[in-house]
Amino acid sequence: MTHRPPHLATRVIHAGQHPEPVTGAVMPPVFQTSTYAQPWPAQHTGYEYSRTQNPTREALERCVADLEGGTDGVAFGSGLAATHAVLAMLPAGGRVVCGDDVYGGTYRLLTKVMADRGVQTRFVDLTATPAAEAVPEGTHLVWLETPTNPLLRVIDIAPLVARAREVGALVVVDNTFATPVFQTPLALGADIVVHSTTKYLNGHSDVVGGLAVTGRADLAERLRFLQNAIGSVPGPWDCWLVLRGLKTLHVRMERHQRNRQAVGAWLRAHPEVVRVHDPLHPDDPGHAVASRQMTGFGGMLAFVLDGDLARAERVCASTKVFTLAESLGGVESLLELPALMTHASIPAAERHARGLDDGLIRLSLGIEDADDLIADLEAAFATSRDASLGPAPRG
Repeated sequence: MTHRPPHLATRVIHAGQHPEPVTGAVMPPVFQTSTYAQPWPAQHTGYEYSRTQNPTREALERCVADLEGGTDGVAFGSGLAATHAVLAMLPAGGRVVCGDDVYGGTYRLLTKVMADRGVQTRFVDLTATPAAEAVPEGTHLVWLETPTNPLLRVIDIAPLVARAREVGALVVVDNTFATPVFQTPLALGADIVVHSTTKYLNGHSDVVGGLAVTGRADLAERLRFLQNAIGSVPGPWDCWLVLRGLKTLHVRMERHQRNRQAVGAWLRAHPEVVRVHDPLHPDDPGHAVASRQMTGFGGMLAFVLDGDLARAERVCASTKVFTLAESLGGVESLLELPALMTHASIPAAERHARGLDDGLIRLSLGIEDADDLIADLEAAFATSRDASLGPAPRG
């Protein structure tokens, strides 16, 4: 008798994990050790040094690899560390095509760090540019977020994969916003999926970490070499916390999405909201692709309030339930002003050219009561009308 594969809601709890064999502990233990005893020089049980191997980290890597439909997961000390390891696979002078709406840290890494190695990055609107035009001959790697950060644009993965195959390029998808609950890029042909495990996978705003997943043995081997050689690995406690967070990922994402629906509807009906970026809504330019490519839409929203940057600052500084903070994906709701926070590393002229308004506010909807979130925004909107409050001092 054959058994069907378990559903994702089961896999987030059990995939890559098993009771500890000595004691029967249900949760994988935290192996808080730097090194491992060897019975004879250069003979060991598979563990030499915790930069290279750690059982707690391996449990996390196996679990996320399973959720993404890959064969290998490789964990890092942050999402940017995972991004850097992927980019470190490029040859000197390598050519990258990157979506033009991208996390500010990724933009900074490409333009300020990889550029010093001669890596050339071409930023392209991958939602509007045909794949054959977006990815020219000689491209080594295509990097995309979908939905994007912070404008929540949805990029069609499959045509980019097809074009990348024609020119011999890798396709890497940052799946942090969607998570494997709502999107599995490897199934659409992507070569590598990257996560900031700091965000939804952990879900409790108490860890910084990253992870890359692939289904190709050659890429896995290279990523593991870089993980060990560069040494930007997460500690075992961080890995354990992400594993614990993963066990509720499925139910958390459902609640994040319900809150997004409620708050999104309220924002669209509000007379002072100029624009809402929300692929959940049928009128959004990305809705058709999202409906085909994703099974849900997550907990992220972005909107532009009528008024100037100073008013947007006052909104962000006036909420009581939403916390003004960078990051996203936690059980608590966060809001931030990308122009001054997460995307400040992108020059203003480039932000404006890409449609990133100075007054754009990004929301990460947590799992609180939706009515309380809406009431909090309503009160902040009212407070922000008082221009005498002025923007918060900077410097």
